[in-house]
Amino acid sequence: MDQRIRRTAVPTAIAAALPLVLAGCGSGVHGRPGASSLHDPYFPRLGNGGYDVSHYGLELDYDRDTGRIKGTATITARATQNLSAFNLDFAGMTVAGATVDGDYAPANRAGTELTLRPHHDISRGHTFRTVVRYSGVPRTITDPDTSEEGWLPNTHGALALGEPTGSMAWFPGNNHPSDKAAYDITITVPSGLQAVSNGQLTSHRTSGGRTAFHWHSAEPMASYLAMVAIGPYRTRSYKAPSGLPVFTAVEPADEKESAAVLARIPEIIAWESKEFGAYPFASTGAVVGPADSAGYSLETQTKPVLPANQFDLPTLVHELSHQWFGDSVTPKSWQDMWLNEGFATYAEWLWDAAHGGESVRDHFDDAYDRQANWAFPPAKPPSPKEISASPVYGRGAMVLQRIRDTVGDRAFFALIRGWVHDHQYGTVSTQDFTRYAEKKTGANLTALWDAWLYGKDRPVRP
Repeated sequence: MDQRIRRTAVPTAIAAALPLVLAGCGSGVHGRPGASSLHDPYFPRLGNGGYDVSHYGLELDYDRDTGRIKGTATITARATQNLSAFNLDFAGMTVAGATVDGDYAPANRAGTELTLRPHHDISRGHTFRTVVRYSGVPRTITDPDTSEEGWLPNTHGALALGEPTGSMAWFPGNNHPSDKAAYDITITVPSGLQAVSNGQLTSHRTSGGRTAFHWHSAEPMASYLAMVAIGPYRTRSYKAPSGLPVFTAVEPADEKESAAVLARIPEIIAWESKEFGAYPFASTGAVVGPADSAGYSLETQTKPVLPANQFDLPTLVHELSHQWFGDSVTPKSWQDMWLNEGFATYAEWLWDAAHGGESVRDHFDDAYDRQANWAFPPAKPPSPKEISASPVYGRGAMVLQRIRDTVGDRAFFALIRGWVHDHQYGTVSTQDFTRYAEKKTGANLTALWDAWLYGKDRPVRP
């Protein structure tokens, strides 16, 4: 797996006389460093400027006894400016070396910033390949709201989760939702363990007592949605009646208890496809992790992760709806989190109403009466620790019901389906949604936005 770093040795006098003929490089290229962050309003150090990633190739070799991994990240990106240097987000572990387009690139660390300086400046528009080799015990990262992410060891293995910052604990990259890419993730583990990730399992090979699992995700994915689950999972692979591949992985102790709910994945996907439009990915599924793996569920792309002690039907409906709202249509910044959680909460309300439970109006009234939903406007969380707080979910869902009340069912559902269709695989902001909603419905919704989306006070109950 280890790739040797090579430095091209050329005598100084000869090097000075040689023209630069490498693709994307030349004597006329005068680059400048890419920005070391994207100035996200809540996580200002995340992300990097000067390039756009199109593909991550990640190879991870996991040692169960020590918890260490050896990793190789191959990152294909296009320069969006003339680059003399660029940054990757990476927390912890030891970098053994790096290359850019096959040439040695010095790598410097400062906190969670890994700065690489290519042998030649990279011209704007050039597609270049960066390889970083690293090893160590990946970190667990504590969020501002005290939840844990990154690399989460558990009794039988480990779980890697990334929302909002944790992906940089196990691979270097442009760790911001605004830069989405395709992924190929290969995890090598001791035989007897499973290694599950996003997308489709394209191969698994055993040699010398170790098995390598290769997972392929062709559709663009934000880094916070990448995941790895390592453990003695019981897995099942089959096709839904629609032909969509389904892959599930469950802790052995929870296999029987979770079976009935997991079996409803095809039904949930079919219902959500009817409500929101065609399912946006090439496969679906879920991972039911051990209770000690994480304190929350997460909409990791194609396979949401739900800890066994939180696994139930409403949560599965919520996380699968995120495949449309959050995974396919992804927020441009963490300030736009309600576009994920408000929509997924509303999907829960719709499902419950359509399957003999409370009406959407009853859910709305319950949310309206819950004081925690009025702590702040859903589009303006006061700090990073509130981006997953109650108003983002409950009041976010109330915004959608108020749109529905205003424009009527036909226009509302045409809006929702159009939103996910017209922005598929893209990134969006709250302003994108408000403009789109008014254009699609033909309604002036300014008063609604002012009161329900941005207002500080609780509006009068409609």
